[in-house]
Amino acid sequence: MDGTETGWGRPAEPAPRWRALLDRARHGRSEEPEEAPQQPETPPQQQWGQQQQQPGRGSAAVGRPVNPLDPRPSRQGGFERPAEQQRPPMPQRPINPLDPRWQNRGETEQPHSFFDPPQRSAAAPPPSAPPPPPPAREYGSAYPPAPAPARDYPPPNGYAPPPAAPSGYAPPVTGYVPQPAAYPPPVAPPPPAPVPQPGRAAAPVSPAPAAARIEWRQSRTDDGVDRAVSVMRRKLGQPRVLAFANPKGGVHKTTATVLAAATIGSVRGRGVLAWDDNELRGTLGLRAGSARHARTIKHLLADLMRIEGLHGDVLLQELDAYLRHASDGSYDVLAGEENPRFAARLDQATVRRVMDLLRRTHDVICVDTGNNVESVNWQTVMRSADQLVITTVPREDAAFTADWMLDVLEESGMGEMVSSAVTLISCPSPGHLPLLEDFRKHFATRTRAVAVVPYDPALEVGSSIEYGDLQQETRQAWLRAASVMLEPFAE
Repeated sequence: MDGTETGWGRPAEPAPRWRALLDRARHGRSEEPEEAPQQPETPPQQQWGQQQQQPGRGSAAVGRPVNPLDPRPSRQGGFERPAEQQRPPMPQRPINPLDPRWQNRGETEQPHSFFDPPQRSAAAPPPSAPPPPPPAREYGSAYPPAPAPARDYPPPNGYAPPPAAPSGYAPPVTGYVPQPAAYPPPVAPPPPAPVPQPGRAAAPVSPAPAAARIEWRQSRTDDGVDRAVSVMRRKLGQPRVLAFANPKGGVHKTTATVLAAATIGSVRGRGVLAWDDNELRGTLGLRAGSARHARTIKHLLADLMRIEGLHGDVLLQELDAYLRHASDGSYDVLAGEENPRFAARLDQATVRRVMDLLRRTHDVICVDTGNNVESVNWQTVMRSADQLVITTVPREDAAFTADWMLDVLEESGMGEMVSSAVTLISCPSPGHLPLLEDFRKHFATRTRAVAVVPYDPALEVGSSIEYGDLQQETRQAWLRAASVMLEPFAE
């Protein structure tokens, strides 16, 4: 390759180095180039670089300083290349007349070598010395901010920077000067709409996005909760008694009684009571209501004859002395007697008198029944109740006992109460419960409705039950379950 061809075999212009050698061969070295203008004095650190711009001047460069960073072996060793190893002169070639470098030059101007100092015409002004750098700006100084560099391309999205301040204007700076904000990133244009082609059917439209479907499902959940709240706020025609029953212990009978009263009371605001009618030392009075006193149903029965003769606000005030109240005031609690010997005093007539007294002061009465289906107390509550709620957990022994109780009630002539009952299944643990779906299907064939309430860690410790501590999912499930219990009586 001689410099007139590229690596692809196509003609190309001579390289600048070849041009300089050709110019020197054509015009000769007899003509001395014009005297170059005197260059300004350069600092010491740039003198060595100027000496390196004039190689090839013979042996006059022997005394030059050596650059220790020069990668050439002759420079690193600090000696010159021997004369026998110097390069031979380059061949001489004519000047390319099409080179734009030589088209607009004057007749008096002579071409020069690429290795010689640059020559300028007399008309060109000598280069001026570079301006001194501006003084360093200190933090908090009053100098105006440096102008932003000129942009040689239009800003994206049609953004135009604010107009510059008039010349000589310097805004007062008292502290930190914020930097100019960067231009916003370019926004990709939306994809063009597909153009329908003639002779083809239109493509089917995709369904709504996922976000819309999620909103729709959430709205359905809210609609179910709103409907449950509206059902519980309706008038019930007369005071209603809800009996929570299952002869098996540990089936969340007390928990269901308290949470049903708390849920209904949080919606209706007042007039809801939870009664612990367990004959074997129930715990409803300990898990619900504030223990502002130690009075139980035993103390109420001692003054029952006097209280029955009262009416209106006087009756409410007198009865309130025997009741306990929830922490939020949504429902009242009539605690049971802790002494098992007291159960003998709750005969059929006494239970009916207490029930009639509570109907005069409350709209909804949730009764936690005992475990003895043969006792007069238990049978009297069953016959006085308006709604039977069967509580169970997804365990075989609990479901078997609840199913057996339904058989006993049907044999006692209360088949209509059994068919209109509500089965409440409480989940005692998180995760999947294998028997839950089977129990749901079974009790759906024997009762009017089946409600399932989820597990909640706030009920795990077995201490005081606070409705506000439940998770949102648990509260919504109890709203739906309580509305199912009161739905037949809502007007």
